[in-house]
Amino acid sequence: MPEFTLTPIDLLRILCGLWFLPHLVGKIRNFEKATKTFEAAGLKPGKPSIVLTIVLEVLAAVGMVFNIHPRWAAACAVAVLLGAAYAVVRINGPRWRWQLMGPEYPIFWALACIVSAF
Repeated sequence: MPEFTLTPIDLLRILCGLWFLPHLVGKIRNFEKATKTFEAAGLKPGKPSIVLTIVLEVLAAVGMVFNIHPRWAAACAVAVLLGAAYAVVRINGPRWRWQLMGPEYPIFWALACIVSAF
């Protein structure tokens, strides 16, 4: 029987994938509010944008957690996260501090997804 090992990079990949779960739940439970947020960021029409984001987040989460095509999963994650960074800047301006709702968190998370997939 093969030995199961979990390297630090595996743990990072799994955590990057798991972090999408609360985002998915939030978007699904607050679909109308999320639609308005997307439209405020210029992502119109909002409903198809939300559905596309949910699909990409599911692909990213499943792929990264279960190591299924992790590079493609990371690509899905990066697309969503850079879109989120863009939306944050569009809505809140180009601030780089978490207290001012800056884009640093999704950018950091996107970089962590890239690192974990290689």
